[in-house]
Amino acid sequence: MKFLCDRQSMLEAVNIVQKAVSSKSTLPILEGILISAGDDKIVLTGNDLELSIEYTFNAQIIKAGGVVVNSKIFGDIVRKLPDAPMHIEVSDNNVMNIRCADVDFDIMGMACAEFPKVAEIRREFNITLKDSVLKNMIRQTIYALAVTDTKPILTGSLFEINDSVLTVVSVDGYRVAMRNEVIENTGEHKKVVIPGKTLGELLKIIKDEGQAVKLYLSDKHVLFEFENYVVTSRLIDGEYFNYAGALPKEHKLEVVANVGAFINSIERAALIISSDTAKSPLRINIDAGKATLKCSSQIGKVSDVIPIKSSGDALDIGFNYKYLLDAFRACDCDEVKMTFNSALSPCVICPVEGNAFLYMVLPVRLPA
Repeated sequence: MKFLCDRQSMLEAVNIVQKAVSSKSTLPILEGILISAGDDKIVLTGNDLELSIEYTFNAQIIKAGGVVVNSKIFGDIVRKLPDAPMHIEVSDNNVMNIRCADVDFDIMGMACAEFPKVAEIRREFNITLKDSVLKNMIRQTIYALAVTDTKPILTGSLFEINDSVLTVVSVDGYRVAMRNEVIENTGEHKKVVIPGKTLGELLKIIKDEGQAVKLYLSDKHVLFEFENYVVTSRLIDGEYFNYAGALPKEHKLEVVANVGAFINSIERAALIISSDTAKSPLRINIDAGKATLKCSSQIGKVSDVIPIKSSGDALDIGFNYKYLLDAFRACDCDEVKMTFNSALSPCVICPVEGNAFLYMVLPVRLPA
């Protein structure tokens, strides 16, 4: 293999595919990046057996071929090279020579045949979204994923396609985050659970440029294809939590609140909340067109009044402030509707009109 490429393009490719490379593995090949050259293109691939990322860019190919190199060593070299064209040549015994300006490196590579193959997905069932839409759907739901693997299924988000609507749902046992988006009518119903790690990496690399992202689904894998990227991930097996059954069917109190005002008030209250949030719940008293947010801790106490529109009974309810703050920060509108039943029933946050999103947060019991 022999080629000439732009150093900046190689650096961008390495930074991207390293997200799918095992940092510590009993198999050295999994700590490597596969570099393939052919048809005037270079393809870099990282694959940790759960997630694979392929990135393609143009280069001057002198001799086609491929090699696997240690991700950390190769990445560190590329980052330290001067900003000049890179000349790369791989010998028959997999030694890679890297020349850039006056710098010359030789590093040992590994045979391509040992690198795990990326899962092949039959590109039949697919949906297409704008990159900005998919990025927002992930951003507005990923915060509610479970962070422990006590229930592995909850470490991933449910992607449910029902005719012309894509619904993304995350649940961690204390809250539900749901986002809906109208898509081109597929006429099919599919449900898959995509790992949080995959969604987190997509959130970092998807740009907001109005480009199309294609999702291809199979029984075991999902593939995202956009720009120079192909991201393939295993799905999480199992039956997802029945989130619809957990949502309240009716309410006794309805509030229309300004999102920015609530975020600012919660952030002010957080200044005196200790690290042990269980001992310092955020108390919200709703009555007569105003919401009073209160909190006390060893640090001090705070009281903050927010004007609202309300209809229904007065209510005194407590929350872990972080859960409530995450939900408000995920809202992409100026006002939201909040509904309640009692001090021990969930709070539901949704748009004033429509059903683009829904966030449900469980309350905490307030001290007597």
